[in-house]
Amino acid sequence: MNIFLNIIWVVFGGFMIAVEYVISSVLLMITIIGIPFGLQTIKLAAVALWPFGSKVVASPSSMGGCLNAIMDIIWWIVGGIPIALTHLFWGIIFCLTIVGLPWGFQHFKLMSLALFPFGKTIV
Repeated sequence: MNIFLNIIWVVFGGFMIAVEYVISSVLLMITIIGIPFGLQTIKLAAVALWPFGSKVVASPSSMGGCLNAIMDIIWWIVGGIPIALTHLFWGIIFCLTIVGLPWGFQHFKLMSLALFPFGKTIV
């Protein structure tokens, strides 16, 4: 069932969302400072392309909570807020119909991930 939902997701906008993440990733990786942000954004692009069946959990990474918070705030300024607003818009549009509820809920899941990507692992 997840494969079917993912195929419909890709056809009806998931590909464009993933492209949005890849473009922001490439723009972030232009500078050395932006490389950690670009690498995390590539992970987000993978989830945005194939979200059903993937789970986001807090990672026991080497970076502390304070550093993750600082990187999240910098990410908001660089590109997190426009991407989160895109997810919010599409989530509301999809939730207007009963049939679109699964896709709307995925957009809301991705919206929270787009706002706080650091300190998370995709399973």
